[in-house]
Amino acid sequence: MVQFSVNAGRLDPYKNFKFRVKWDGRYVAGVSKVGMLKRTTEVIEHREGGLPSTVIKSPGQTKYDPIALERGVTHDVEFERWANKVWSYGAGLGAEVSLRDFRKDIIIEVYNEAGQLAIAYKIYRCWVSEYQALPELDANANAIAIQMLTLQNEGWERDVDVTEPQELSFNIPE
Repeated sequence: MVQFSVNAGRLDPYKNFKFRVKWDGRYVAGVSKVGMLKRTTEVIEHREGGLPSTVIKSPGQTKYDPIALERGVTHDVEFERWANKVWSYGAGLGAEVSLRDFRKDIIIEVYNEAGQLAIAYKIYRCWVSEYQALPELDANANAIAIQMLTLQNEGWERDVDVTEPQELSFNIPE
């Protein structure tokens, strides 16, 4: 049974700007945006003949939405390396796809304002369905060049081994 602790001293929800993404046991540099974790379970409706005005609802198949990762363009090739495992242009007949390791489990970690790990999610059997190597380039713009991965996945769960951190308190002399 999963149990969650309650920190009676924390009133504020965690912020969405302190996070890290990890795959292959390493943190991925520069990730600036992670799409939401969302799942949807279809509803199956049916009626029994003896209940003419009542519809019974049951859970059906559950689907997990793709997750987008964004970061600024740098010389780090992790996004491109993973995307090329799904399809590599010019790799040669029979070598376009890496069937052995194109899927990865990833971890998304959320930190509190003090930089303590607060929540983590494990996302299973991810693979790259969309890769944007460069954004639209515009000589009149004033923006960061962003690259993006869209990850298909087969489910996620909260990492219950990550427990709520002990919140820090500073004693300020009077």
